[in-house]
Amino acid sequence: MKQREATIYDIAEALKISPATVSRAFSNSNLVNKQTRKKILDVANEMGYRTNQFAKSLREQKTNTIGVLMHELNSNFMVSVLAGIEKVISETNYDIIITHSGESGKKEIANASNLFHKRVDGIIASLAFDTPNLAHFNQFINKKIPVVFFDRVEENSGGIKVIIDNFKAGFDATNHLIEQGCTRIAHFTGSLTRNVYIKRFEGYKAALKAHNIKFKEQYLIEGTLQKSSAIEAAKAIAKMKPMPDGLFVANDFSAAVCIQTLKEMGIKIPEDIAVVGFNNDAIGTIIEPHLSTIDYPGVSVGEVAARQLLNHLKGEANVADMNTIILRSELIVRASSLRKKIINEQK
Repeated sequence: MKQREATIYDIAEALKISPATVSRAFSNSNLVNKQTRKKILDVANEMGYRTNQFAKSLREQKTNTIGVLMHELNSNFMVSVLAGIEKVISETNYDIIITHSGESGKKEIANASNLFHKRVDGIIASLAFDTPNLAHFNQFINKKIPVVFFDRVEENSGGIKVIIDNFKAGFDATNHLIEQGCTRIAHFTGSLTRNVYIKRFEGYKAALKAHNIKFKEQYLIEGTLQKSSAIEAAKAIAKMKPMPDGLFVANDFSAAVCIQTLKEMGIKIPEDIAVVGFNNDAIGTIIEPHLSTIDYPGVSVGEVAARQLLNHLKGEANVADMNTIILRSELIVRASSLRKKIINEQK
């Protein structure tokens, strides 16, 4: 038989005090002295009393919860963003509900609806590969519930966005390969419907143009950036005639898979093809040779997104404000792209 939940009335009866005093103790009211409050909490603990957060939320019109919509949880970058969010939120009285879409726009829409009905006070979100539009966030906006987007965003939409300059990052990565003597540079990227990948691609093309290198469609490979997709991309690159001598990959995991696959096919890195990745994930210092990459400060992204949301919840910013915050990124050069050095040593 299911045991009945203890109530504030049970605690009050046990201590021979009023239910109002018990309620004030749980609310940290100054009207209840420390000794009485300790007795109340001790008895509540013995009885297994649990606060009815749902009823409390209805009374206060807030739940002290923040929803986080992530497009995946299996990347170092997204984990670092989450660490940044948690670091900031842990200093407050808010809790976090984490959902992830698994790169499915349909699941993202369902997750957004679920968080809305859980009455979260705010949302921090990064869009899935195939999210069609932002209509599923209107339910929050209509209720003046703040939404902060990060990383994958709709740059022409309203609201707060926390990103890096992906165009510059793509330019810097490609420019570095050109400076290493590469003239046939392939680019393996995710869906060009998402801002992060289209901007990196545009930066890649701009760097080619700046050096009078013609962009060739055959050197653009669009995929899911999953392991199987990266293996297929590497095999396709190896078959190209002539084979590219440089490769810019839109994330580090896929870059590492490409390097490993190319090496298994007898292709030398960076002598035959120099490689630059993106994100500065831990895998970059495990793969051989170590991976050159763009440092994308995930923890900082999470911290800034969380602080922006808290500012809105505190009433220190307008929920309708359009505000894009661009964080700094930088190229980290490691052995995978130092082709010029190897060639000079061989002369």
